Amino acid sequence: MKEVYLDYSATTPVKPEVLEEMLPYFNKYYGNPSSLYRISDYTKEALLLAREQVSELIGASSDEIYFTGSGTEADNWALFGVADALKEKGNHIITTTIEHHAIIHTTQFLGQKGYEITYLSVQQDGRVDPKELENAITDKTILISVMMVNNEVGTVEPIKELAKIAKEHHVLFHTDAVQGLGNVPIDVKDLGVDLMSMSGHKIYGPKGVGALYIRKGLKITNLMQGGAQERKKRPGTENVPGIVGFGKAAELAMNNLDGHINKLRALRDYFIDEVTKNIDHIRINGSMEHRHPGNVNITFEYIEGEAILLMLNAKGIYVSTGSACSSASLVPSHVLAAMCVPVELIHGTIRFSIGDFTTKEDLDYVVATLKEIVEKLRAVSSVSVKEGW
Repeated sequence: MKEVYLDYSATTPVKPEVLEEMLPYFNKYYGNPSSLYRISDYTKEALLLAREQVSELIGASSDEIYFTGSGTEADNWALFGVADALKEKGNHIITTTIEHHAIIHTTQFLGQKGYEITYLSVQQDGRVDPKELENAITDKTILISVMMVNNEVGTVEPIKELAKIAKEHHVLFHTDAVQGLGNVPIDVKDLGVDLMSMSGHKIYGPKGVGALYIRKGLKITNLMQGGAQERKKRPGTENVPGIVGFGKAAELAMNNLDGHINKLRALRDYFIDEVTKNIDHIRINGSMEHRHPGNVNITFEYIEGEAILLMLNAKGIYVSTGSACSSASLVPSHVLAAMCVPVELIHGTIRFSIGDFTTKEDLDYVVATLKEIVEKLRAVSSVSVKEGW
């Protein structure tokens, strides 16, 4: 049976070059980077190189990169760190209704601790209105956090414009760039962000490693207490193999960023055209002008997305009904709800995400299979196409 993986937004396979770079650090160069003897020099140097590789991908200085255990940890650190460091200045944080749960759940927790949280709405394409952000800022606002690229619908937010508004009001700006890293051009200096979260496993690196960019000169409270690792900012013995892999993945992404984006965009547009030609009563969610190059979020009217997913899985096609962190839940997508998509349509939505190993032949197989599945499901649906919902 042919297998097609179209869930690159959930995670990516580790590229062979990345794995090859990592392997020696499991059993050959195993020294603790904090130790003073010679065999630890190799791991110290490896961490320095990885820091440079990640910093170059985002236009930062290497000493502005702090490695973490995940993008979620980086998000938590950014929010908790600023909230604690600036608690004497204010207690107001602004974010959006479409953030990843790493942000949503963290701000909800902070809300329970007495912080005031404002959740900005989004337009129907999933974009934040800069005017709404400006109107939400008060003299107690200490942090604004807006994701760079939405993980479900792929909409790219106007981060540079939003960060400029934050700066004009002397408010710190954080962006969760987990989905953006390696998929859209990023220059933190040009964007004007103060903090940015990243993850290794979204760019063909290993799981269990992320990073937080902290603008030079900015001081935030540590998320954890312990040793002096990561320049006394993030304690715990470093995951050297993971960090090495993240660094190599960042280098590969940097060297082929334009080619990667152009390939994914061409395949994405081809897939959308083919699905549109072969299947009626669908809608594409998210902005087409400002969009992740490999994201295709489609609502299939009159049927359940979960049924589509299970039948695709039986044919060796792997997709998602939403973000990987919530796909096991039957709760409707908070992202699509925020975009004013009716609940009955939300339940009929599938996220297809294209990656470096996707081929046009893969997509042809998916379209043909999808057409057959949709026809079968609609034939037995309790609501006919003619009747509507």
